[in-house]
Amino acid sequence: MVDMTTLSTRHSGEASAKRIRKRRFAETRLKAYGIFALACAAAALIALLASVVTKAGGALTETYLTLPVTLDAAEIDPDGTGDPKIIRRGDFTGLTKDALKAHFPDAKGRTARRQLYDLTSSGAAFELAEKVAADPSLVGQSIDYDFLASDVTDLYLKDAFGSFQSQSVSGHLTLTAEGDSIAVSSTSEDFALALERVKEGLIGKADRLRKQAALQENGVTEFTRRAEEAKTDDDRQKNEALAIARAAARDKLLDEAAELDARAAADGGNEALDEDNRSVLVNVAGGWLKLTHITPTGGVAEVVLPVEGEVVSGTPWKLFITELPEAARKVSDNQIIWIEQLKSQGRVDVVFNTRFFTAGDSREPELAGIWGAVAGSFWTMVVTFLLAFPTGVMAAIYLEEFAPKNKLTDFVEVNINNLAAVPSIVFGLLGLSVFLGVFGVPRSAPLAGGIVLALMTLPTIIIASRASIRAVPPSIRDAAVGLGASPIQATFHHVLPLAMPGILTGTIIGMAQALGETAPLIMIGMVAFIVDIPGSITDSASVLPVQVFRWSDFPERAFEARTSAAICVLLLFLVVMNAIAVFMRKRFERRW
Repeated sequence: MVDMTTLSTRHSGEASAKRIRKRRFAETRLKAYGIFALACAAAALIALLASVVTKAGGALTETYLTLPVTLDAAEIDPDGTGDPKIIRRGDFTGLTKDALKAHFPDAKGRTARRQLYDLTSSGAAFELAEKVAADPSLVGQSIDYDFLASDVTDLYLKDAFGSFQSQSVSGHLTLTAEGDSIAVSSTSEDFALALERVKEGLIGKADRLRKQAALQENGVTEFTRRAEEAKTDDDRQKNEALAIARAAARDKLLDEAAELDARAAADGGNEALDEDNRSVLVNVAGGWLKLTHITPTGGVAEVVLPVEGEVVSGTPWKLFITELPEAARKVSDNQIIWIEQLKSQGRVDVVFNTRFFTAGDSREPELAGIWGAVAGSFWTMVVTFLLAFPTGVMAAIYLEEFAPKNKLTDFVEVNINNLAAVPSIVFGLLGLSVFLGVFGVPRSAPLAGGIVLALMTLPTIIIASRASIRAVPPSIRDAAVGLGASPIQATFHHVLPLAMPGILTGTIIGMAQALGETAPLIMIGMVAFIVDIPGSITDSASVLPVQVFRWSDFPERAFEARTSAAICVLLLFLVVMNAIAVFMRKRFERRW
C-alpha cells in the first residue's frame, strides 16, 4: 500500500521547491544557450555579408579620363574608304599614347612613359576604335574622348593605396633652381609635420632591422652550439667563423637601427626621401614638385610638372603627403601627380559600372564582367532541369506508386540515399571519364556541366518527390479508383498535381545547390578562360561559382572587389530561388 503521507511530502515542501527551481534554472539555461548560439550565428553571418558587400562596392563604379585626341586619318583610314573593317585596323593604341603624351609632354624616359600609358586601360583603344568605326565622320577630327582608366588609376581614386593627405600651410613659398633640382623654402615650418611622418617611417624601418638582427642572433647561437659539439677541428673552426660573421651582421643591423632611432628622435633634421619613405609633394602655380630631401622649412625637389609662371611671395601653394611609401603601393608618385592634375582640370569621371553586368571575362580587371558566367549558369541550369526534373519525378512515382516492395527496390532506395551524400567532386570525375572521355561531350560546355549537375541533383529531387507523393492521403487514390480511374490515371490526374508543390520546392532547392557547385565543373574544364558570351548549351562557358574561384586566384588587387560583387550576385540568385521555393510551399501547400 502507498503511503499517501510520504507521497504528499515528496511533492511539497522545501525539497520539492528546490527541485522545481533547479528544473526551471536548467530550462532557462538551455534557452540562454540557444539564444547565444543564434546570436553568434547571426553575428558571423552579418560580419561575412558586411565584409563581402563592403568590398563589392568597389566594383560598382568605373573611372574615365577625358583627354583630347586627334583622329589622324593617316593612322586610321589613309584611303578615306570609311569602311569600319579598315578603321578598326587603325593604330588606335598609338593614338591613345599620343593623347597622353600631348597632355603630359614632360613625361620623358622609358619608365615615365610606361607609367603614363598605364593610366588608361588596354581596352580603351579598342573602345575608341569601335566608336570611330560606328561613326566614320570622326576621322580627321580632334575630339574629347572618355578613355577607360586602368585598374591602378581606379584603385588610387578609391583610396585603395592609402589616402593622399593634404597638409595645412601658412608660410610663403620660395623656389630656387639648383641644377636639375629645385630648392624649396617656406617662411614657416610648414614641412615639419611632413618630416615627422617621414621619421615615423624611420622608426618602422628600425624595427624591421632589429627583427633581422634577432634572426642573426639565432644564427650566432646555433653556430656556436655546433662549434661546441663539433668532433673535428675543421668543423669547429667553420662554425666559429659562421658565428662570428652572424655576430658582425647582427651588430651592423643594430647600429643602423640605433642610428635611425636617433634621427627620428632628434628635433628638425634633413632627411633624404626614397621609395621606402612617404612621398612629399608640392603643388604650386599649376606645377608639381616631388621632394627628394626634406627639412622643417623645405628641402630639395625634382620637377614632375613644370610650374606655370613665376612663384612670388603670396602665391598659393599646397603640400601633400602619401599615406604609404612608393614601394608599398602599385601607383607611382608620377601617376599620383598626373591623376591629381586631371582631377583639378575636371577630366576625371566616376560612373556606375554597367560593364560589370554586361561584359564577359577579361584578364584586365577594369574590363571584366559577369554576364558570360551568368549566361553559362543559365544554360547549365536549363540542361540540369530538363534532365533531372522529369527523370527524378518519374523515378519517384514508380518507386512510390508502382514498384513492388522487395530486396531490389530496397537496394535502389538505399543507393539513392547514399548518392545524395556523395561528394560533388566524385560526380565531376564521373563526367570527366565517361561523358567527356567516352561519349565525347564538348569540354567546358553547359551541356557537360548540366549532365554532371543533373546526376548530382537527381537524388535530392527523387527523395523530395517521394516525400511529397507519400504525403497525399490514400483516400485520394481510393476515390479515383472507385470512380473507375486506372492506377496510372489516379497517379497522374490526382496524386501528382496534389504533390507538385512539394516536388517543385525540392527541385528548386536542389537546383540552388547545383548553382553553387564548383568542384564538379572544374573537373570537366569549365574553369577555362572564356571571353565570349555563350549562346547555346554547346558553346564554351564558365559559371558564376567558377568565376568567383578564378577571380579570387588572380593577383590584381582590383579583382578583390569584382570577386565580392560576383559573390553578391550569386547569393542573390540563391536567395531568389529559395524564396520562390518558400513561396510555392506556402502558397500551394495543403494540410490533410
